[in-house]
Amino acid sequence: MSDNENHPSPESSRKRSGSALHPGPRKKMTSSNPLVLHGRHFGRTVFALCNYPALLTAGILRLEELQDSSIEDYPADVRQEHKVFTELIDSYPGLLDRLTNGEEEDIIHVGELMGKGASGARGDDTKTLKSAVLEWLVPRGQALIPPLSRNIKSDRGFNHEVTGALLCPADLDWSDAETKQGLKSGETAVRGDQWPMFLYAGYVYDPENPWAGLLKSDILIFGFKHVFTSPSSVDKEPKATRSGNAYLHGMKSVTKGSLAYIATQACSKSVRFSLSSSSVFSRTDTVTDSENFYHSILDLLEDPDESQEVVDLMTWWTRRIFPNSSSSQRCVSKNSVLANIREKCAVLREQATTGT
Repeated sequence: MSDNENHPSPESSRKRSGSALHPGPRKKMTSSNPLVLHGRHFGRTVFALCNYPALLTAGILRLEELQDSSIEDYPADVRQEHKVFTELIDSYPGLLDRLTNGEEEDIIHVGELMGKGASGARGDDTKTLKSAVLEWLVPRGQALIPPLSRNIKSDRGFNHEVTGALLCPADLDWSDAETKQGLKSGETAVRGDQWPMFLYAGYVYDPENPWAGLLKSDILIFGFKHVFTSPSSVDKEPKATRSGNAYLHGMKSVTKGSLAYIATQACSKSVRFSLSSSSVFSRTDTVTDSENFYHSILDLLEDPDESQEVVDLMTWWTRRIFPNSSSSQRCVSKNSVLANIREKCAVLREQATTGT
């Protein structure tokens, strides 16, 4: 894995709102600069489906509109687009000044460079994940039967017993012959919000407790380590971590966007797409429906009603991927010196409060 990388109409931004949070046309560019590198990281960790020129152009125009109005006056999709725009601006020092003081052509050029980075990252992750995922389908030391080719995807997806079971929607029964045949033939359409079994720890889904094990599977953990900390870290070996994407960008915690990216890697072959038999990503692909899948994962992770479960999930992930980070909120070992000090301090504070 390497990280050496690499208009909307002048009408109201409300009318352009849907376009910026979808990938724009791919363009070949040869130059590489910090904007390209930032686009790679932003696409992986915050939002993967951006048409960056449209996002920046609309965002700058909207900032002028917001001088006389509130973002809450806009439709939900525009508010979401503006949230992504704001995160992008805040994540790159000096970018807002550069955009507000530049011409429209400058804004578009900046967007194209960032878009190049995001697209390049997806392409690189596609190439490495599509073969690496084959090593994660069964426990180490066990053979995959029948075997799968690293370069041929037609025998994956619902056409293979193992990948079919992992891709099967959690609310369906892969062991049912009629269900299996419907999925294989395509007669049973799978929507993006019908999440596959491979998202769950142990690949077990409990309909009475759908949060149990959600987004905690081994495949997701391995995929995340492969992309963000280094392929060698999948085997818990600290090789090459200093050249990993997380280290290079100062990433010390798992983000909602990065988790959704690994589950989907929309517009490319993510862990999910690598398991499928589709050889080319398409936004109209009825087999993986990857774009809707990506949005449905993010919708859950950003749902205020699910905030406690999401906080627990993100803490779990950060502890798993970045155990030495302060963001991991490490627990103090029982009976340790630090635990004893804190216990004594707590007792003293309580005595001071009660006057005893």
